[in-house]
Amino acid sequence: MTDRVNPDLRPSYLDVLEADSVYIIREVVGTMERPVLLFSGGKDSAVMLHLARKAFSPGRLPFPVLHVDTGHNFPEVIEYRDRTVAEHHLTLHVERVQDYLDDGRLTERPDGTRNPLQTVPLLEAIERNRFDAVFGGGRRDEEKARAKERVFSLRDEFGQWDPRQQRPELWKLYNGRHAPGGHVRVFPLSDWTEMDIWHYIEREQIPLPSIYYSHKREVFQRAGMWLAAGEWGGPREGEQAEMRTVRYRTVGDMSCTGAVLSDAATTAEVIAEIRASRITERGSSRADDKMSEAAMEDRKREGYF
Repeated sequence: MTDRVNPDLRPSYLDVLEADSVYIIREVVGTMERPVLLFSGGKDSAVMLHLARKAFSPGRLPFPVLHVDTGHNFPEVIEYRDRTVAEHHLTLHVERVQDYLDDGRLTERPDGTRNPLQTVPLLEAIERNRFDAVFGGGRRDEEKARAKERVFSLRDEFGQWDPRQQRPELWKLYNGRHAPGGHVRVFPLSDWTEMDIWHYIEREQIPLPSIYYSHKREVFQRAGMWLAAGEWGGPREGEQAEMRTVRYRTVGDMSCTGAVLSDAATTAEVIAEIRASRITERGSSRADDKMSEAAMEDRKREGYF
């Protein structure tokens, strides 16, 4: 049988991914009362915000965005966050880890890493604002615990996740029902890969923080990673800071986010670099994922995103 569909009119794989994500976002807004979108300023949350704006264009985003600020974020990322919020007239909630350290609700970790400390501020923000659906930028290809997640992922009244109690999701039928006090985490980018994200950024011309592209930075080596020198506590005695040309594949707390040596200064060059790389995204750049074999799953069980 002859295929009579004009090849030029067939949706691309990026069109399909985009349509699925927009459907999920609209489904949440249509069925939940108080959604919120986690916006860290990273590439995945930038893509998710872009999709959410498309879903409701030309109207304004019908929910706020939330950032848990560790106090050790890259300045370029905070500048990007604030610029994006102002440009699109978004409502931004900021929960600061430093406030929790100052009043004793949290204690600084011996290793100085603050990423794991984000869980308590996140859960308190969800409870205080009565958010019942929380959009996250997690993708299944990132890490094995995230690969277990459903698109609609149930959290109990303590914000905790039990991977054994997940609901089946057949034919893209999603179930947002939850017990009083609980909520649902929603991952519209679950089926995307790192390469899909970068191709979409290139196609849609989505701006990102400058640190995603090559630049000169003072860095030092710790446990095989290039960490940025800064007020958060590095380098320590015996560690040598040096200027290198680097870029970042992920964006997180400066204390645990490693750079990669790179000359990729454009999105096309980043795509070519990733295509040739044999190192995974988080495996090459996140010290917090290397704390144990089940580091991410342990944090997610406690309420991490």
